[in-house]
Amino acid sequence: EKFIDDPFTGDAGRMYKTGDLARFLADGNISYMGRVDEQFKFRGFRIEPGEIEAALANSDKVKLAAVALREDNPGDKRLVGYVTTEPGTVLDIQQLKVDLQSRLPEYMIPSTIVVLDTMPTTPSGKISRLKLPVPDTGWDTESYVAPRNELETSLMGLWEDVLSVEKIGIHDDFFELGGHSLLATQLISRIRDIFQLEMPLKYIFRYPTVARLSEQISALTLMANQLSTDDMDDDDDLEEFEI
Repeated sequence: EKFIDDPFTGDAGRMYKTGDLARFLADGNISYMGRVDEQFKFRGFRIEPGEIEAALANSDKVKLAAVALREDNPGDKRLVGYVTTEPGTVLDIQQLKVDLQSRLPEYMIPSTIVVLDTMPTTPSGKISRLKLPVPDTGWDTESYVAPRNELETSLMGLWEDVLSVEKIGIHDDFFELGGHSLLATQLISRIRDIFQLEMPLKYIFRYPTVARLSEQISALTLMANQLSTDDMDDDDDLEEFEI
């Protein structure tokens, strides 16, 4: 289907049908106009939005789903998911992101998921991606909560460096502040270097605030210290037995 007969040479040559839409200009140049399908390229990967939409709609609380590649700030492209919910249900956005990790590669997980009352449509009834609203990535500075201990202070500093955002509160959401899977990977790496702690990437999706993530770091650190103490006790017992 993609390797078609070459209509220009008249021989048995083949041409590759890319799916890109273009037009010839009067001066002979070719102007790129977009895609004939809904594919787009993001971080070097060809992405079919239908795959992400199907993963979003897999939740029994999601009624409709749509995905768009947005660049509301120049140079800052990000995947945004839009969903409507089934009547009488409350959608846990963070749990939905965690569920997506088991179905999609990291680069296909939307950095922001917006819940809409209704999905915008075209006159023919299809979802209109052009009418999908700009996601609200701002946060209420009046609700800013300062770090309460040294661990939260250290984490907040990491978040500000990774996100290039100032004055992050301990209850501000990593992804609502502009975070995405690539930045989450950087954050995990920084945590590993500073705290000498191995933490799965899914923790950033599951605990996306400084307050919640610091609790997990404290718990993992306590567990690691306990294991280390148990190992030392076992060594002492072995040494005493050998003597």
